[in-house]
Amino acid sequence: MLYKEIHIGQFIKHRVDELETSKERVCSFLKKDEEAIEKIYNSKSIDTDLLLRFSKLLEYDFFRIYSSHLILYSPPSAVDKSKNHKSDKIPYFRKNIYTQEIKEFIIGKIQSGEMTHSEIISEYSIPKSTLHRWLQKI
Repeated sequence: MLYKEIHIGQFIKHRVDELETSKERVCSFLKKDEEAIEKIYNSKSIDTDLLLRFSKLLEYDFFRIYSSHLILYSPPSAVDKSKNHKSDKIPYFRKNIYTQEIKEFIIGKIQSGEMTHSEIISEYSIPKSTLHRWLQKI
């Protein structure tokens, strides 16, 4: 399933291959040797600073893969939302970011008959108006 299991090293390796970025460029930019880079490609997870550097080098937001996972697979919050738990020390975001891949995944589930509109809304916590807007555009 889309974003269910994330192996970030494979995503990075795929992007490097897609852009035909040389090993020398990757090693130079990250200040690592070829063996360390190969280890990263085989890693299921990596340090966030390193992921940020890969995102810059490869001009791709790898963090969005994790955001997409949260949107699709995190359980509904059991926290009482009437209490204000917001801090001034970290940013809070008003809306979810739905990538084109997420939209296509959701629309595909509806078009294939795998899930109904109401099942999508309850399973993935996508607002009804958002789902209808996506469906009007196809």
